[in-house]
Amino acid sequence: MARPIRVLVVDDSAIVRRVLSKTLGMDPDIEVVGAARDPFAARELIAKQRPDVITLDMEMPRMDGLTFLRKLMHHMPIATIVISSLTPKGGKLALAALDAGAVEVMCKAGTAYSVGDMAQELVERIKAASRANVSKIAPSTREAAGPVRLEAIARTSQQIVAIGASTGGTVVLEAILTRLPEASPPILVTQHMPEHFTRAFADRLDSLTAIRVREASDGDSVMTGQALIAPGNRHMLLQRSGARFHVRVQVGPLVNRHRPSVDVMFASVARCAGRNAVGVILTGMGKDGAKGLLQMRKAGARTIGQDEATSVVFGMPKAAAELGAVDDVCPLNVIPGRVLELAAG
Repeated sequence: MARPIRVLVVDDSAIVRRVLSKTLGMDPDIEVVGAARDPFAARELIAKQRPDVITLDMEMPRMDGLTFLRKLMHHMPIATIVISSLTPKGGKLALAALDAGAVEVMCKAGTAYSVGDMAQELVERIKAASRANVSKIAPSTREAAGPVRLEAIARTSQQIVAIGASTGGTVVLEAILTRLPEASPPILVTQHMPEHFTRAFADRLDSLTAIRVREASDGDSVMTGQALIAPGNRHMLLQRSGARFHVRVQVGPLVNRHRPSVDVMFASVARCAGRNAVGVILTGMGKDGAKGLLQMRKAGARTIGQDEATSVVFGMPKAAAELGAVDDVCPLNVIPGRVLELAAG
């Protein structure tokens, strides 16, 4: 029998530490090896207990969580799930934490009574984080991507590119979108991310890329040189009216336990764009996107799956490949150029 996943809880709230420790410890696959009220106490427990996964609050006394995370990833990379407040400031901190090497971000519970509900979701995130290849997201060990080949840029045509990602996807999406030229085909992105964090994520990408990047709103037109990011807690679907494509943004039920769901987006692209599309499935836990990507492939679209070596969690790309939904399996540095080649037909 495999040993339990060793977890350290870091939070300045005694109630949060107590509830998380109790709830997480009820799962037979998890062992809570300690709970620290601040990064200094956490440092001592890490040296002593060597946890597999850390849950980390952002706002703490003596040292904030982001500073601690950056130090941790520099000296001893450990899979870390950041718990951030649902505020504009919290969204920016969450993105900075992902950039610093966090595996996942979650919204902090609004009240002490809702911590237990958050802990149930946290259990699944911890299990995924324990399998994450932290070396692919720790800043000190990330591979620098080279430029997209010029011949691919020159041949880019007007097609729709749909991209789905989850765990580790924010770093990977940045690596892909920052390498695409201004005249890239329209791009739709569904990244599993909490509500309100996606706008900060889109704004950050927009400041780094040649293309325009926006959080999608209901009715937005799908245009060349633009990427639309599905808002947290909303599904994004492609729709067509004559020759014009636009997106619908709606609540709807959870699909594969996610909203937004990659499957929902891919299925809509299969229906509306058919062979005039390219589907890309990136790093992430679970199977969301696999069935939708297969629908795209059956409709004539070309499809790409990220390879295991460059994935933080090889769950979603693996599930899609096993289902027969993937035409090309590519490492991260090849994906931008391959997307442009396939979009050029």
